[in-house]
Amino acid sequence: MPANRKPDYLEDFAPSRGTRAPRARFSSDAPSLDLNGTWRFRLLPRAEAGTDGFEAPGFDDSAWCDLPVPAHWQMHGHGSPAYTNISYPFPIDPPHVPDANPTGDHRRDFDLPKEWPRGPAVLRFDGVDSCFRAWLNGTELGFSTGSRLAAEFDVGHLLRPGRNTLAVRVHQWSAASYLEDQDMWWLSGIFRDVTLLARPSDGIDGLAVHAAYDHTTGTGTLRVDAQGAPDALVSVPELGLVDAAAGVDHEVGAVEPWSAEVPRLYDAEVRAPGERVRTRIGFRTVEVSGGLLRVNGRPLLLRGVNRHEWHPDHGRAVPRETMREDVLLMKRHNVNAVRTSHYPPHPDFLDLCDELGLWVVDECDLETHGFEEVGWRRNPSDDPRWRDAYLDRIRRTVERDRNHPSVILWSLGNEAGTGENLEAMAEWTREHDPSRPVHYEGDRDSAYVDVYSRMYAPHDEVDAIGGREEDEAADPAADAHRRGLPFILCEYGHAMGTGPGGLEEYQRLFERHDRCQGGFVWEWIDHGIRRREPDGTEWFAYGGDFGEVLHDGNFVADGLLLPDRVPSPGLTAYAKTVEPVRVAPDPGAGTVSVTNTWDFRDTSGLAFAWRVEGEGSLLGEGVLDVPVIAPGATADVPLPALPGPSGETWLTVSVRLADDRPWAPAGHELAWGQARVGALGAGPAAPAPAAGGGAPYAAGDGTVRIGPGLLDAETGALLSVGGLSVDTPTVDLWRAPTDNDVAPHGISVAAWWRGAGLDRLTSRLVSTGREDGVFVVRTRLAPAAREIGMRVVHRWSTDGERLFLTVEAEAEGEWPCPLPRFGVHMAVPSSLGGVEWFGRGPGEAYRDVSQAARVGRFSTTVDGLQTPYLRPQENGNRMDARWLVLRAGDGGGLRVEGDPVFDFTARRWDTAALDAADHPHELVPGDRIHLHLDQAHHGVGTASCGPGTLPGHRLEAGRHRIRLGFAPVG
Repeated sequence: MPANRKPDYLEDFAPSRGTRAPRARFSSDAPSLDLNGTWRFRLLPRAEAGTDGFEAPGFDDSAWCDLPVPAHWQMHGHGSPAYTNISYPFPIDPPHVPDANPTGDHRRDFDLPKEWPRGPAVLRFDGVDSCFRAWLNGTELGFSTGSRLAAEFDVGHLLRPGRNTLAVRVHQWSAASYLEDQDMWWLSGIFRDVTLLARPSDGIDGLAVHAAYDHTTGTGTLRVDAQGAPDALVSVPELGLVDAAAGVDHEVGAVEPWSAEVPRLYDAEVRAPGERVRTRIGFRTVEVSGGLLRVNGRPLLLRGVNRHEWHPDHGRAVPRETMREDVLLMKRHNVNAVRTSHYPPHPDFLDLCDELGLWVVDECDLETHGFEEVGWRRNPSDDPRWRDAYLDRIRRTVERDRNHPSVILWSLGNEAGTGENLEAMAEWTREHDPSRPVHYEGDRDSAYVDVYSRMYAPHDEVDAIGGREEDEAADPAADAHRRGLPFILCEYGHAMGTGPGGLEEYQRLFERHDRCQGGFVWEWIDHGIRRREPDGTEWFAYGGDFGEVLHDGNFVADGLLLPDRVPSPGLTAYAKTVEPVRVAPDPGAGTVSVTNTWDFRDTSGLAFAWRVEGEGSLLGEGVLDVPVIAPGATADVPLPALPGPSGETWLTVSVRLADDRPWAPAGHELAWGQARVGALGAGPAAPAPAAGGGAPYAAGDGTVRIGPGLLDAETGALLSVGGLSVDTPTVDLWRAPTDNDVAPHGISVAAWWRGAGLDRLTSRLVSTGREDGVFVVRTRLAPAAREIGMRVVHRWSTDGERLFLTVEAEAEGEWPCPLPRFGVHMAVPSSLGGVEWFGRGPGEAYRDVSQAARVGRFSTTVDGLQTPYLRPQENGNRMDARWLVLRAGDGGGLRVEGDPVFDFTARRWDTAALDAADHPHELVPGDRIHLHLDQAHHGVGTASCGPGTLPGHRLEAGRHRIRLGFAPVG
């Protein structure tokens, strides 16, 4: 055989050779040996059929380097990561792969413990990307594909006392790569655990737990099938079940059921002569009945996220402590469900979902999205040559994960088109695990699934589907079947950059229609790869940053967490949208309405507190006596006598944990509601400038002084406020486009804006002068090469202590697009880095993603206002400020007041720099702080992959007005 010949198995439709039948992972008292750690490694440019003997125990690998396992070799400087969303990074010529096929050889010597028993043993690989071939002590074990699926080999006959040598050859590309096009970084290697397991001949070969719950009687039924051990005995001491026969249904009486809200688990032991197995059991029943997805008889409302496995330093080799951090963050942000996009996760993650409580849609390791770009021609989903590979993948998914009570749906895969192989997967799943429904989004007719699933359906379509009034299918029988199914948005709310907008409107539809049972926001975390410059500057790379010829840029950064797991403003907003208790105070009526939106849990264990603040200062606080409220129920609770208004006064009712929970400490806030106390508009925050007050006068040197303001008499430009040098406020319509504005997979409003020239507006001075006691500056704002424009009037006045500005603008011509924003931009000295305001906060908010912003008094720094999205864009807006103070270290500064409110951002670079930068670390602070004071922004929407801004959140060209007051601080 020529040495440079490609291995046959690389382009074989068969998924594996030499592997054992799939089975569940379980905890056993049989000996095991962790083979993770430091391995020897070399990277070859091609895949060759022959070897140079590297698999032999005596091979000299001293010229190789060290590589940790689990790991991706690209994350350790061997080759480079590459990102594509849909496109295959190799020619679409199944099952063939390129000759240039990076191949990683791995070696690990290990000592078998002296007490290791003779007899059967299994070598288990929990995840290797994308195809690997293994040898033990020079003898080939076989090969396997299915990167995110476990593979086991029988090795007991090959083990030696003392030193043993394990060799693994891993190929980046294989025929299986056509089945793994899952919108993520292409990364290779042994990225999950490697374990040697002793398998006693009289032990338990496999385990299948069936724990059903009858919600009408409150009783449980348990059967444990122990493969290879027909006489095994089952004990669940807490239920009085001791040494019961395996393989038999046992009525265990009253049990506490498992749910994501109350994740009750029972410890069980299964005993065979040669082995004891420990597992945790959750009693619950999943079914689709009456057109709804139900668990334990109750319909679910999924408040979910899609979760790729990701760590900015390790890729998909995610440490267990990071998995736990993810689950804790989900629970603390009111997330109740996870879709494991688009492959089964590390099994430790499912253990955590069982323990802490999350509904899980467990998705098979399957996606062929790149075939869409060639009209789905030769798509493996409908090619019988791939049937065994498809069935192998769903079999390994179901058999590994079937004992997890958190798993309530099996998903066949993602974006793999349609075809008979998918239908065969569904049939196999129903035959081997009828206890869970089957999900797959890619077939609109839903002929072989149990839920109707869609991604990024716009709000009006979701409304129609909720009423079972969606478009008809061509086949009447298929149409009737689909209309009878529950509806789930397996992806929606694309969390790319600033946003996502529209989540509140989706949630109201879910709550309005029983059929709409929620969905999963795309996605959990930005897949940025941490990079460090020689000077220590840290940043996160995305597609194209590694020189890829073909890539999809920052589309890999579309999560609710930034890559370092800092929650984005979008996650804070989502937590508010899906809060489990809805609080609506009504100070006028003296009550607060409290609604329990949980599906299973009552409100016992929650504490309700009220707080009244006048312009952010505490006026009074206390505890509300709220009765225990059943799931889905509402109670009207009387408020105590509240302190009287003092300025603008707000009542906040907060819902917190009264005691520690496994996922959050006592005091953690689950939900809140606010209401104004007293008449709207009362209070000193609004400047309410008089139209002609404080007549301006010439200073005799070409300037005009108006109260604390000094203006240029000829141009009308503001020069200073109370001696503080400022750059004059000018009308601003442009913002650095967000990812949702750019909409790489939707309709780009940013392209409309640039086409209209809104990023290159010029101003023409029309006139300046005194009119009715007010200094008036008239200008026209317009882009080159366009007829459209805006007539703008600036009116300056004073009450003696404050400088007032009223800006009125009216659009001229036929505007082809909405406005990005309307407001004024000015600049102040860079020393004014402290920020305090009274308005909505504390975090970033825009008109359609503002639900988490409450009214209060907040403080931070200019730097603290920024959100470092991986691609710089409009960010950091604070809404509905009544007043704002920018302050220097010596206490001096500038106060801005609204009439009645304004939005603001403050940055150390201008919008042009923000628009031009590719990464946040490229933004260089200047000598001025750029302050944007806005009447309104165009909504954010979710058009990066979904619907655009809803009509109610569009900022149309037309007439606009903003009134502001300025005063020195000091």
